[in-house]
Amino acid sequence: MSASGGTKAIVAALAANLAIAVAKFVAFLFSGSSSMLAESVHSLADSGNQGLLLLGGKKAQREATPQHPFGYGRERYIYAFLVSIVLFSVGGMFAIYEGYEKIKHPHEIEAWYWPVGVLVFAIIAESFSFRTAIKESNHTRGNLTWTQFVRRAKAPELPVVLLEDLGALVGLILALVGVSLALATGDGVWDGIGTLCIGILLILIAIILAAETKSLLLGEAAGTEEVEKIEKALVDGDTVTRVIHMRTLHLGPEELLVAAKVAVEHDDTATEIANAINAAEERIRAAVPIARVIYLEPDIYSETAAAEGKNPAK
Repeated sequence: MSASGGTKAIVAALAANLAIAVAKFVAFLFSGSSSMLAESVHSLADSGNQGLLLLGGKKAQREATPQHPFGYGRERYIYAFLVSIVLFSVGGMFAIYEGYEKIKHPHEIEAWYWPVGVLVFAIIAESFSFRTAIKESNHTRGNLTWTQFVRRAKAPELPVVLLEDLGALVGLILALVGVSLALATGDGVWDGIGTLCIGILLILIAIILAAETKSLLLGEAAGTEEVEKIEKALVDGDTVTRVIHMRTLHLGPEELLVAAKVAVEHDDTATEIANAINAAEERIRAAVPIARVIYLEPDIYSETAAAEGKNPAK
């Protein structure tokens, strides 16, 4: 994911959510709808989340220091994980509490045109934000399904915005259904049920985000396509004859660490091996530009040990 693409989607979502949050809160004041209150808090939480994503992107750009020699790329993962916590606590738990209270103590919705009008406006605005996130994601999604994209993306911003916008749209529809049923039946319990459903939805999305960003925080390897490119770039068929084993690790969404043990001929000189290692590093960086940190260890490959299932490196 390009940083610019993620930032564009975040800014679009932030602008939409701030406008929607104000409109929803005004509608709550005039109508007393608990769905509108839950949705206004939801939009406010989403706005804070987008602020966190922008802050994480800014902090991740800091230069490496002796204390943090691999840089601050993972800051983006940390702030994305904070988003899931905010969405769970501020958005989901508040909506469940508000829905429970409204079911327990229902009251009729006043000035129905406020919540209905604001919800229609919010659905339109949120649709534009969702469209921007989809458009920016398509630049890097390739042939992946949307589920695969969310699960495999190394940059957290677009998956977070996509899931937030999707949850916002579904939540708005639930709120509209709840308010409509409350108006049609004259029973405010339906408004509370809609609010409760919004809370459950937000908690489910928060759990998905937490699971995905936790995996990124623990450290994920490069994708299959990148690994194949690196392995192909390592072997020149002359000095470097094969890859004995290799490990990759994302230090950030756009920075990859590569550590590999490669086989060289036993009669190569130290100068020939050093030159071959340097050339291999250049080939890796040309094939996979995000491979910024590369450690290569030359060794002698043993066919006999490999056939016996032992460590093939002598």
